Amino acid sequence: MQVFNVLSKLIDYPSDELMENLDSVIEFVSESSEIDDNEKKIIMEFISWMRIHTTTGIQQSYVETFDMVPEHDLHLTHHIFGDDNGRGPALIDLSEHFKNEGLEVKDGEIPDFLPLILEYVATLDDMESRVFLGDAKKIIKVIADNLDEAKSPYAKLIRIVEKRSYLAQAA
Repeated sequence: MQVFNVLSKLIDYPSDELMENLDSVIEFVSESSEIDDNEKKIIMEFISWMRIHTTTGIQQSYVETFDMVPEHDLHLTHHIFGDDNGRGPALIDLSEHFKNEGLEVKDGEIPDFLPLILEYVATLDDMESRVFLGDAKKIIKVIADNLDEAKSPYAKLIRIVEKRSYLAQAA
């Protein structure tokens, strides 16, 4: 499900490479049959927001949003364990799962980072992705709610992930 690759790139720290390839992202989203019209609208609005800012400005907004506010943290186990020792085993289990599935977690990356999880989910079929995200639905909703409250432009992207994870439990 390539929509998860798009969301992963848009939710991750904004890179020069992403900014230089926004036209390709727009083209993919416009032509994709797996992205519904409402999701297309949300993604296009987010890209429009990106285009009216400099890369540095978007990076600053990203840091202020995700790195400075624990309630917005994109590391999912943080919302369950905080800095508790119980987080370590959960991260090890997730790392092992990714490794067994052939996904290499780069040095310095923490495996519960939502953009990394979305990269993995993009390799799954529709039902598998829904089930995998369904396990994280409550956490994704908390992050989306917190971002909504802060009026963050990222909130609606996280809502797309939430919606797709919600379907896992309804299916």
